[in-house]
Amino acid sequence: MDEKRLEILERVSIIYMKYGIKSITMDDLARELAISKKTIYRYFKDKNQLVHSIIEMKIKMDQAICTNNAQQSISAIEEMFSVMRIVMENIGNINPTVFYDLQKYHTQSWKVIDDHKWIFVLNMITKNIERGIKEGVYRENLITTIIAKQYVVSTDMIMNPSIFPWPEFQFDVLFKEIMEFQLNGMVNEKGRILLNKSL
Repeated sequence: MDEKRLEILERVSIIYMKYGIKSITMDDLARELAISKKTIYRYFKDKNQLVHSIIEMKIKMDQAICTNNAQQSISAIEEMFSVMRIVMENIGNINPTVFYDLQKYHTQSWKVIDDHKWIFVLNMITKNIERGIKEGVYRENLITTIIAKQYVVSTDMIMNPSIFPWPEFQFDVLFKEIMEFQLNGMVNEKGRILLNKSL
């Protein structure tokens, strides 16, 4: 990827996460980045393509990090804590209007996120549960499909302002509480010892 293009994507993603998407114009971006609008349009035909490119970049990065963590983690529980740290770092400072803006004004980008959750994330959690059962740290009677889907649904619930209005409920705190609650229900006695050490 072109270095300038990558730099624009990274810097614009920070701006969007801080202020939201709809409220920021291309003029605002050019001013914040100290470059001309012409430079932005050299790489992206419009705002929609810019947003879409940011989402695709972020998802590819997250998938690479999660895949690497799964390979490097010494146990299924450690892998889940690594995932928890990644997600908390990513969502901790996001302006909640970003989710609304994506769903309403950038539906194709939102679909990419939705597909990521229901394909990559669902598969990752499914494999983690199977790994935990094999390692003897998760309960053998877990119904993998239910638990994995519950995880994905929980991430959707966090972003629903009618359930958890922001800033009363911060995304990173919500995610941590939900994850710890779910892990406590998944582990057996051996796993609980490891979980308590991690906590």
